[in-house]
Amino acid sequence: MNQDELAADLAERAEKIRTEMGGVDRIARIHERGGHTIRERIDALVDPGSFRELGRFARSADPADRENTPGDGKIGGHARLDGRPVVVFGDDITVRQGSSSLVSMRKEDRLVDHALLHGTPIVHIGETGGARIPDILGSEGISAFVPFPGVATRRHRVPMATVIVGKSFGGSSFLAAMSDLTVQVRGSCLAVTSPRVIEVATGEQISFEELGGVDVHARETGQIDLGVDTEEEAWEAVRRFLSYLPSNAWTPAPRLPEGGVGPIEPDPSIRAVVPVQRTRGYDMRRLIAKLCDPDSFFELRPAIGRNLTTGFGRIDGFPIGIIASNPMFGAGAIDVDGCEKATRLLVLCDSFDIPVLFLQDVPGFLVGRQVEHDRLLYKAMRFREALSNCSCPTLTVIVRKAFGLAFKTLNGSGVVADAIYAWPGAEIGFMDPEVAVNIVRPNATGADREAEYARQVGATSPYGAAEVMMLDDVIDPADTRVVLAEDLRRLATREPRPHTSRPLSTWSTC
Repeated sequence: MNQDELAADLAERAEKIRTEMGGVDRIARIHERGGHTIRERIDALVDPGSFRELGRFARSADPADRENTPGDGKIGGHARLDGRPVVVFGDDITVRQGSSSLVSMRKEDRLVDHALLHGTPIVHIGETGGARIPDILGSEGISAFVPFPGVATRRHRVPMATVIVGKSFGGSSFLAAMSDLTVQVRGSCLAVTSPRVIEVATGEQISFEELGGVDVHARETGQIDLGVDTEEEAWEAVRRFLSYLPSNAWTPAPRLPEGGVGPIEPDPSIRAVVPVQRTRGYDMRRLIAKLCDPDSFFELRPAIGRNLTTGFGRIDGFPIGIIASNPMFGAGAIDVDGCEKATRLLVLCDSFDIPVLFLQDVPGFLVGRQVEHDRLLYKAMRFREALSNCSCPTLTVIVRKAFGLAFKTLNGSGVVADAIYAWPGAEIGFMDPEVAVNIVRPNATGADREAEYARQVGATSPYGAAEVMMLDDVIDPADTRVVLAEDLRRLATREPRPHTSRPLSTWSTC
């Protein structure tokens, strides 16, 4: 064959693999139930025409299976997402239910190695039946099976996101757990093993939804960052998440162009967001929306640990992480799930050198037997340890109250804050003045009780902390956005720190 004939043969082979995949009948069945193939999903996620496949001629290492496994159950390659290079790969359920084989895992490892070498984000689309039988049976098979060595040693050098789009067991579930963002589409299942395996092993019968549906993970386990109803919402979540992050740990996070981000000027309406009475609830997300550039707040894990609100936003175009008390839920007291949310965000922000804004309105840690048995002590100290080792810039604003160890755990004075501010009506102390009265003067009544209460309230005034330089300033709430924007501009001029000097980059994502 001459070169023209060889090229024509190549094109024919490639087109057959691309269009027929594991069988046109299987593709038809996917479409009949309203689903999409992995190739269609990749095309929906990345910039049009930008996907360049790697390993398209891969086949099973088993000679008896070679003709039936085009791509060998995994499809991936290089692409662009909003103009930026990314590595993207996912499970092809038209070939052995997207199961992981020795060849397909070699393909995924190759793509991860490329991403780490070239500094490009990784996006994984998960829907697999698990490891392929008989590939991993016996001592030879299991010895050759090494689960994602590149991902396990990624050390946050590049961001990684996973979208679970179908029934996911084994490999794609492991990747989800090791990702910086996990999005799950309603109707899918995320678990280590399938209901069938569980029934055989234990006799327990459980549905896919009960085992690992969106509501289970969004509200109970916290093993996903977002649950969405459609794949289109999932692709948008990935695009938005990556927009706050640099492509890799050695480049700065992208700042939106100046202008077009909303006015950076005093806003008197902020004063009305937070009730003066410390016992009145309100949704902290209203204040976050006013402090951030319009429509820029991207909340993570919104249905669990709601006493703390976490996510990404922008102020004056600068991306920031946000950890904020939310008195709408549990009075804003810190609980176990809140500690895990905050720690996860701190790890991500420190790894990619993104400033973190803390907004405090916290009465303390949640108390009770259940939270103690849920390991509040361990989770709270892990959060505290993460904060103490955090090297990215941090800013703190005390908007109403900051009591006890929670004050310090949310980046209060004397921790790592680059700047710490309080609003004039804020209260800072060991405990709520009302509680303190009951301890200091348990039998006080009438005027004596009122006098003691007034003394305790006076002792929690932010001006006392400001007088001994444990606060940088007491600021008008209306000026908060202006002050934060000025700080972010100032912090942007600091000398970049090598990725190896960011302590939390080696912390686990789980």
